Amino acid sequence: MSVAVVVGNPKPASRTLSAAVGLATALRPDTEPAVIDLVEFGPGLLSWGDPAVAEAARTVADAELVVFASPTFKATYTGLLKLFLEQFDGGTGLAGVLAVPLMLGAGPAHALAPDLLLKPVLVELGATTALPGLYLSDRTFAEDGVLDAYAERWRPVAQALSDTVTHSK
Repeated sequence: MSVAVVVGNPKPASRTLSAAVGLATALRPDTEPAVIDLVEFGPGLLSWGDPAVAEAARTVADAELVVFASPTFKATYTGLLKLFLEQFDGGTGLAGVLAVPLMLGAGPAHALAPDLLLKPVLVELGATTALPGLYLSDRTFAEDGVLDAYAERWRPVAQALSDTVTHSK
């Protein structure tokens, strides 16, 4: 099984990246995720045809499980992540991908953002988004146990869905 994480934080090596890799690893401990830290693409995300961006998009489209992660920025996901998602065709670009929306924020005010804001665009691109989105405190996620509890609850579902989605590719 192939697993990837897509991180839309404008800071390199961010807490968002750490949380996304942690979630992907917790959901699929048998697989090392491919890491796509969008900040590394810089202006390549602003035009069509950048080879590195195209390769990253292929990696994501070919993956069976992808964690899409963003800090909460102006009550939603970042423009950096939006620019990357524009690389995929509507309805089919992420077909066959089990997508998990993950967002981090400073407080609980935007706890529904992964499901209300990020999940619909992933669905529009054809991803399967049967797992609930996960919202983590950007300051306490490493020790508060929320990520581990989520993974414990949803790991068997992710495995079953990945097997089903894989057969549909």
